[in-house]
Amino acid sequence: MQDRSLSRRTVLASATVVAAGATAVSGVAAAHSRDRRLKKIISRMSVEAKIGQLFVPYFYGTSATSPSRLDQDRNLKELGVRTVAELIAKYHVGGVIYFSGWANNIQDPRQVADLSNGVQRASLALPTPIPSLISIDQEHGVNVRIGSGATQLPGAMALGAGRSLSDARAAGWISGTELAALGIHQNFAPVADVNVNPANPIINVRSFGADAREVGRMVGAQVTGYQRAGVVACAKHFPGHGDTGEDSHTGLPVITHTREEWERVDAPPFRAAIAAGVDSIMTAHLQVPALDPSNEPATLSPTILQGVLREELGFDGVIVTDALNMQGVRTKYGDDRVPVLALKAGVDQLLFPPNIDVAYNGVLAAFREGEITEERLDESVLRILRVKDKAGLLGGSPYVSQREVDRVVGARAHLRAADRIAERTTTLLVNEDGTLPLRRRQRKLLVVGASPAFPTDANRTAVPELAKAFDELGYGTTLLATGRTPDAAMIDEAVAAARGRDAVVVTTDNVGATSAQRTLVSRLLATGVPVVHLAVRNPYDIAHLGDVPASLASYCWTEVELRAAARVIAGRVEPRGKLPVPVQRADDPARVLFRRGHGLSYDD
Repeated sequence: MQDRSLSRRTVLASATVVAAGATAVSGVAAAHSRDRRLKKIISRMSVEAKIGQLFVPYFYGTSATSPSRLDQDRNLKELGVRTVAELIAKYHVGGVIYFSGWANNIQDPRQVADLSNGVQRASLALPTPIPSLISIDQEHGVNVRIGSGATQLPGAMALGAGRSLSDARAAGWISGTELAALGIHQNFAPVADVNVNPANPIINVRSFGADAREVGRMVGAQVTGYQRAGVVACAKHFPGHGDTGEDSHTGLPVITHTREEWERVDAPPFRAAIAAGVDSIMTAHLQVPALDPSNEPATLSPTILQGVLREELGFDGVIVTDALNMQGVRTKYGDDRVPVLALKAGVDQLLFPPNIDVAYNGVLAAFREGEITEERLDESVLRILRVKDKAGLLGGSPYVSQREVDRVVGARAHLRAADRIAERTTTLLVNEDGTLPLRRRQRKLLVVGASPAFPTDANRTAVPELAKAFDELGYGTTLLATGRTPDAAMIDEAVAAARGRDAVVVTTDNVGATSAQRTLVSRLLATGVPVVHLAVRNPYDIAHLGDVPASLASYCWTEVELRAAARVIAGRVEPRGKLPVPVQRADDPARVLFRRGHGLSYDD
């Protein structure tokens, strides 16, 4: 019997190996078949069209063909054309990127869908018709482009506080599903940087946290969620932007990690993204001497992009630059040379050139002079077409329908899921003498403090939205937005407003050692009215605030995070978030005030 049982196990194991091998062979054959099909498309493209396929420029306006006169004038001044349709026709661009606010690309979901359809009509009118890969930065939290009408979700550090892979995956899927319904098939998310520097001016709460392994787990989950929804995910910013005190928008940061530190701190989330099958990875405009002693910015470094990312990490997807208008990549070379050097380093997509005509013609000149070969262009075009094909753009219609927009974007099920996810991220840091949850008799509240504007709507700010959330829970609220730098008169007004209230909820945003927000909180504590502190951005604020009896972190101030914070403060839900970063003491940064993983519940 023993021999027969062993024989059965051996046969089953052998069958499993054979099946796995057959699947692998089938996958390779399918990939070869796909590439043959895509190479036929490439063979019909002119060199000019191939170069255009690499660019992802910005543009102004809500319409592909009939933007406002103001937006036409801005396009003409900066891009040399009046509309994005003309931009596509002139430069054969392979994709575009949408922005809210300054670029005026986004008003509401239906308008975005119409814009996407207009972009695709222009792309399909080219001599070699290839749909555009429309992209966006929809990270959620503090960095979001589509606001009203779409589901707002917790940002990365909030999800890191929630510690739930299923929630991170679900958030990616919800966001991806809505983006795809709007005709957007590449999202420059998730952020794979490990925020080990509390003073990081550009990453910070956009990161999932300070632990490389945990960040990697969350990155992998988000990649899976986005790509299951049919959207090209993008892990950023390689080789890691989490330990810098300088913003690469305005300068060229230097990462001083040793090679061993890079392997331990920065690399794991990118390895996790690659293991999850991420379709694209964005470069960082910074120097990493341990990886490339030449000190070229990573975006322009063959050693980092080909040697480390391609060869060591085994990534064969699309490499996309961070925006080429950023100062970090423009400190050494002109705008005509930067895209050429990026391509030579191994980049495939050239994002947001500051001058599309200069950049495009710089690459064209490099080709004509033999610096860049057509074979090199074909490599990048093939990678871009692969992700377009995977996203369903080449095998069917790239157009979207208003009916699908109405059905999917901001769907009730998505909104409910977003609220539940957010409630699992709110982190209770301090709760002395059972200050929270609020007692039933504490019905009159003052909501006061810093009130940053919503990322996509300057007319909506944190304090009024938080007061609204408490009103919806049955509280009577008075509100006073004091801003990040309240003066003495404003602080006096806040103190006066606290009198007669049952409790004060005070919001802070990026408190520093000399911040007037510290004085505001101190004066409110002196009134004797119970004070609840809510850090609406950085969880590090608490280190500067002394002995507040109750303190929470929401990691952002959009409606979904503020509703969740209100419900936790009111005791409608338990606080479940855990700090994804350590909080150092303000008076001695070498000592930890709250360790990573700290987070109270109402049972503690």
